[in-house]
Amino acid sequence: MVEAVETFDGWYCLHDMRTIDWTSWKLASEAERHAARVEFEQLIEKWENTEKQKEGSHAHYKVVGQKADILFMFLRPTVEELVDLETELNKTLLADYMVKAHSYVSVVEISRYQPEKEGIDYGALPEIQERLYPTLPKWEYISFYPMNRRREGEENWYTLEKRVRGKLLYEHSKTGRKYAGKIKQIITGSIGFDDWEWGVTLFAHDVLELKKIVYEMRFDEVSSRYGEFGYFFIGNKLEKSELAAYLYV
Repeated sequence: MVEAVETFDGWYCLHDMRTIDWTSWKLASEAERHAARVEFEQLIEKWENTEKQKEGSHAHYKVVGQKADILFMFLRPTVEELVDLETELNKTLLADYMVKAHSYVSVVEISRYQPEKEGIDYGALPEIQERLYPTLPKWEYISFYPMNRRREGEENWYTLEKRVRGKLLYEHSKTGRKYAGKIKQIITGSIGFDDWEWGVTLFAHDVLELKKIVYEMRFDEVSSRYGEFGYFFIGNKLEKSELAAYLYV
């Protein structure tokens, strides 16, 4: 009998992608642009204080390509806090010059495939807590993409026994561990939350490592037979100190 796997679930996650209306921005007065930038820097400081208090985390990157200009990633304890955060962002002066390009809603997730010893609260283990409630790394590069598990004919992930799925994922994880220190991975579950089943966010110091890990993992059976992948967003870090230069006209 096929058995569903339980998960540990942590902070809720919002990926928020925006495109800047550069034409309108350039037509704004110097005073309007300055006020918008200062207000936005203050909002970033608010996010930074939330992160210092370990009540959430955030990251913001300049997107490469035409899908968006800025990618925000937010982690918060509740969905309601994500809504409030998004609304606060929408109310800023800078948001008047932004077009919403894309968003993705999910929750940080760890699948419980490995056997657990009775009497041990695995969810309370420090290493599990760190993964469920992470401080997002402020590394140089980011890649985000959604994915599904295939449900077609003989390649149906949801008809495999739990032990088989667990073995395939374990083999997959061994590939990922080869990139320890080079790649930081955040897996978020989105079944019932968004159009795909999982979101994968990768952080790297070297942008080529993003290409290498995704390519190598495609050869693992869990991906080659059962993986379906969506669009990709890639970006490089946007420091608060760089915001003025980025928006300068």
